[in-house]
Amino acid sequence: MDIGSRLAGKPIGKAERIDVTQQGGHARAVYAAFLSYNHKDVRAARQLHRRLESYRLPKGAARPDGSRKLGRIFRDRDELPAATDLSEAVKLALSQSDALVVLCSPHSAASPWVDQEIRLFRAMHPDRPILAAIIGGEPEEAFPPALGEGAEPLAADLRRQGDGLRLGTLKLVAGLAGTGLDRLVQRDAQRRVRRVTAITVAALIVMLGFLALAIAATQAKREAERQRAEAEGMVEFMLTDLRERLRSVGRLDALSVVNERAMTYYRDQGDLTHLPDDSLERRARILQAMGEDDIARGNLPAAMRKFGESHRTTSALLDDDPARPEWIFAHAQSEFWIGQVDQLSGRADAALRHYQAYLRSALELLRLQPREARSFTEVGYALSNIASVQGENLNDRDQAIRNYTRSLRWFERAQAAAPRSFSIRMEVAERHARIADVQSDRGEYPSAREHRLRQLRLLEPLRREDPGNGDVAYDTLVATRSLARIAFKTGDLADAARLLDDAKKRSWALRRRDPENQSWFEQHLRILIDAAEVAQARRHETEASRLVDQARLFMRESSPQAAAAPEFKATSIQRLDAIAQLDSSIVKEGQ
Repeated sequence: MDIGSRLAGKPIGKAERIDVTQQGGHARAVYAAFLSYNHKDVRAARQLHRRLESYRLPKGAARPDGSRKLGRIFRDRDELPAATDLSEAVKLALSQSDALVVLCSPHSAASPWVDQEIRLFRAMHPDRPILAAIIGGEPEEAFPPALGEGAEPLAADLRRQGDGLRLGTLKLVAGLAGTGLDRLVQRDAQRRVRRVTAITVAALIVMLGFLALAIAATQAKREAERQRAEAEGMVEFMLTDLRERLRSVGRLDALSVVNERAMTYYRDQGDLTHLPDDSLERRARILQAMGEDDIARGNLPAAMRKFGESHRTTSALLDDDPARPEWIFAHAQSEFWIGQVDQLSGRADAALRHYQAYLRSALELLRLQPREARSFTEVGYALSNIASVQGENLNDRDQAIRNYTRSLRWFERAQAAAPRSFSIRMEVAERHARIADVQSDRGEYPSAREHRLRQLRLLEPLRREDPGNGDVAYDTLVATRSLARIAFKTGDLADAARLLDDAKKRSWALRRRDPENQSWFEQHLRILIDAAEVAQARRHETEASRLVDQARLFMRESSPQAAAAPEFKATSIQRLDAIAQLDSSIVKEGQ
């Protein structure tokens, strides 16, 4: 790191004394690595130091000597005042380190001490590895000059838009442990999946595990921090990777179990005021995830209760540190979810207020992180939400088109910043769908059709990349039905019937995945009614009557969790009655 020169010329204190042993005339390394960083990056250095020292290698990916811990990582605790040379303590630590890890940022790139540490380590150990961990800035502005000399170092990008904290840390672990990255990632993922599977399948075991973590937290401070880091890492995995997998295949039942197990962990912690801010933020995200699942089941009051509690938590975090990007982002999500429930409940003005608050948070995030893909997507989401209220609730379609188009441009900027992001590519496709819906409402069918076709072209490579992704399947289904509606409105009944046959097959496939998903239920019902209308318009009275009966039976036999919202159900019944009455009059006319 940027080491304190206060040590120069002084004896090494008890806490800093280095245990030196000799083997074959050479000082044996007592540190797995020396962590070099600038004092302005002390927070990131402390976090990385803790993660590396507490990391336990999975079975099957142990070090060549069989050990599963990396060992001690040297990190000085103080800033180096003005001096002309490194202290003797630092030089000794460098000489007894197996590797050098450089925390790279614009701060460390400008630090002469970091540069000196790199040069000294390379001179002492020309055959030992130097690993770079990027935490800010691009490599050309984050690497100290010495890194560019000699062999190119192994680089791990810990930024969100790079490798991310988890994969970046695994790269460093693999480099320090002397094991293959692919093998370590695979073993680490298998270990995480085994843990989460135990949570979802054996709730009692998970609760006992969390209890064990709580008991262990009363032990020594170092052990408590290790246990907490492991538990929080599991919760983070449940909130990210596992949740995304379960949601993409429509497993709402499994999502509920996962969310409840994660929430049990925080209940077991007792007084929430004693939780660290990061833990409170994760708990708020769990509440948001549980509320999202309530919306999928049509339980808006339950969702609002969870979002309200999440909103109170993120408000408190933001009040304590208004300039922290993570808190701004977390609170923006709370504003969005409350606005979502308000909009679904018909409270357009309230929804618009929350969406506008969301936009203000997104613009503040953009001000603080002007080049981050996340900043672009947040502005895009906020504009899209405002447009949805304008188009669906306030009947201001011109303004809705303008804001949807602005939203599309922001998502395209995000895709340019993160071209491999699956979710951002999904959102770019979705903006075309939103524009198409408003254009259809305005009777601009050729333009609406073109946007829907562009959406399908953007979804196709995503479907090939992840054939089991439920979100891609659902968006493809909705786009197909929308094209069928446009064909029906423009009088192309044969094409409408063909597209609806395709949509029905896709819808049945989704229903088999999760019969309790309300969004999938409502979409399937719409398709059946659309097909009946098209059959009626084509004078296929028998087919229209069969589809009407099928839709009514589908509504009666649906599970309570997937029952349609009252307003949607009433509208559906009216459409079915109208089709049935017209069929009856056609039959009488024919007789």
